[in-house]
Amino acid sequence: MSHWQHASAIVDDGAAIGEGTKVWHFAHVCAGARIGAGCSLGQGVYVGNDVNIGRNVKIQNNVSVYDAVTLEDDVFCGPSMVFTNVYNPRSAVTRKHEYRPTLVRQGATLGANCTVVCGATIGRYAFVGAGAVVTGSVPDFALVVGVPARRIGWMSLHGERLALPASGHGEATCPATGDLYRLDGETLTRCSSPT
Repeated sequence: MSHWQHASAIVDDGAAIGEGTKVWHFAHVCAGARIGAGCSLGQGVYVGNDVNIGRNVKIQNNVSVYDAVTLEDDVFCGPSMVFTNVYNPRSAVTRKHEYRPTLVRQGATLGANCTVVCGATIGRYAFVGAGAVVTGSVPDFALVVGVPARRIGWMSLHGERLALPASGHGEATCPATGDLYRLDGETLTRCSSPT
């Protein structure tokens, strides 16, 4: 076995789990799940059959990753955050054929207790604040907060807030790394480090 799992965790036959991944207390990984190397699945995590998880993904306690969710490399899912896969659920109506895919791109952070409504794409290195409710897609590097979530600024790859407006034009450097970022309207681009 290339991964480690706590004695109380359930990993169904057929699940593919990468080298060095840790599956903690009372977690359940379904048979069709595909999980990369170096991940951590916290206490009480559930991973559905039609789920793809990249490398070095951190899923904190009490998160359910339902069918039709894809998490790329280096994604962080905060404690008790929520994914959905049916837009208009009813107990009496079967809608498994109506799942809307959710894609969380590389390096994104989903804060504690936030909710991502199905059908959204969360951009590369985006940052969803704690308790936010995401009802639409989020651009790369965007910082979104609130209910419903709205963009209030931008974050660096390193996870530092950049001194830029929510939209417009300008340049800023990451306070931790000195990397340069350029804002052009609604798009932030990471440039090479200043010389």
